[in-house]
Amino acid sequence: MTLFLNFRVSPIGGAIAMTPAMQKIDTDFALSPVRPDIFRQQTADRDVLFAVHGYNNRQSDGVHALSRLETLLDLPPSAVFIGILWPGDSQAGFISYPVEKPTANLTGQRLAAFCNRELRQAASFSFASHSLGARVVLETIRRLDRETRSACLMAAAIERTCLEKEYADSFEKTGHIYVLASEKDLVLRLAFPFGNFFGHVLDPTSNPLSGALGFRGPPRAIGNTVQPWQIDRGLDYEHGEYLPPSGAEPSFPDPKGTWVEPANFIRRAFNRERQTWPV
Repeated sequence: MTLFLNFRVSPIGGAIAMTPAMQKIDTDFALSPVRPDIFRQQTADRDVLFAVHGYNNRQSDGVHALSRLETLLDLPPSAVFIGILWPGDSQAGFISYPVEKPTANLTGQRLAAFCNRELRQAASFSFASHSLGARVVLETIRRLDRETRSACLMAAAIERTCLEKEYADSFEKTGHIYVLASEKDLVLRLAFPFGNFFGHVLDPTSNPLSGALGFRGPPRAIGNTVQPWQIDRGLDYEHGEYLPPSGAEPSFPDPKGTWVEPANFIRRAFNRERQTWPV
């Protein structure tokens, strides 16, 4: 049973819910409600891993990709996986990116408020994210009433200087930071600088002209940043190849899927084990 916190009020686009719906999925990927007391029981005294999808994902995309990710992770019994659904998309499609940065920030603020209020009995919090979901994660960590065990940021659509500048406070509150980056990611190489610059007008950040963290990784290894993070260029990792498929194609499960190694990376990060990939 995959648990979700759903900050959406619409399957595509829409506003951010003030309080997330506590949900689970059935075998046909349909969402159904979970009573708050049951949700709290599922997280009490357990190590929580929040997984956050990225930009331009419809609700159904997030449900499919994140629930499939959970099956790949094979987390220990002491852990519980919670997928985070958030409205980082629009009926207008990819051109909405400049206005989604504030959406990511506000989602993180409301997720932190929910955790501080409802999940105080959890043993620990860890995070894994894809794309603009990194901003949701770092904004959440900043506002939590406790420190975070680990954070794994894959193909992060956020400034590569963010761990030293804009989110230095989140960095200091996190036991270990893991980054996965690919220089073959055309979305982060070409589209991110343009979208990030115009997004800065609506929601100023510390370095709007910076390249993306998920393209080249952080400028340097500092403190609790765990190496390695750069995926070999020969593997041709594009932006959409980190998470399991969000639709019927390609087939799932597939032991040769590009998402298998990132899932193993997340599991090792969560368990705080030595990373054996990328090399």
